[in-house]
Amino acid sequence: MSNPYFKFKQFTVWHDKCAMKVGTDGVLLGAWCACQGTKRILDIGCGTGLIALMLAQRTDALIDALDIDADACLQARENVARSPFAEKIRVVQADLARFADEQAGIQAYDCIVSNPPFFVDSLKCPDRKRTLARHTDSLPLHRLLADSHRLLADEGSLHLILPFSQRERLQEVAFHEGLFMNRETHVYPTPTSQPKRLLVSLSRQRQGTLPTRLTIEQEPRCYTEEFATLVAPFYL
Repeated sequence: MSNPYFKFKQFTVWHDKCAMKVGTDGVLLGAWCACQGTKRILDIGCGTGLIALMLAQRTDALIDALDIDADACLQARENVARSPFAEKIRVVQADLARFADEQAGIQAYDCIVSNPPFFVDSLKCPDRKRTLARHTDSLPLHRLLADSHRLLADEGSLHLILPFSQRERLQEVAFHEGLFMNRETHVYPTPTSQPKRLLVSLSRQRQGTLPTRLTIEQEPRCYTEEFATLVAPFYL
């Protein structure tokens, strides 16, 4: 049986009630995204609250952690309440489109993060909650970008982690929504593998930048120095 919690340096994330467990993708995004100096952060599809907690450790911002699933929100609220950051994080159970309808023009976020569903055409799991958390039909990419655009402050940025195979699709959808990829890191599991994940920041402003590379393991169970440095503030 897998461990029902994952202990970080400043907080512990329980994931026994949540469809999607703590994983490398969430840790990567929480450690990588540029959030310094931000005042309001939105975590879309917060799940256990992992990314919201990581950003609360890194910033003084107020954070809204949003998820459509009741069990995920319950788990996130419990994790936040047990952490040193309870006063900085508000967990909201809501559909993103409805939340955007209610908040657009009232509340703008200078940082939005999301580790969205990404299993596009794979066989759906019989567990409905796990399916909802993993498949893009619960939050299509175009809907995520469109609603994020409505909620972004003028100078705000949207930070995502996606399968690398979706990079071209992301560029198309972002262009349609008036967003530009201004920072991207290609994530390689090992030095000899193909890129598996894309870490990307988007905003309304076009800024020419070159992609960077991040390799996670030098060899099995041996992290590279660059990955170890990135997650050092969090991993025990």
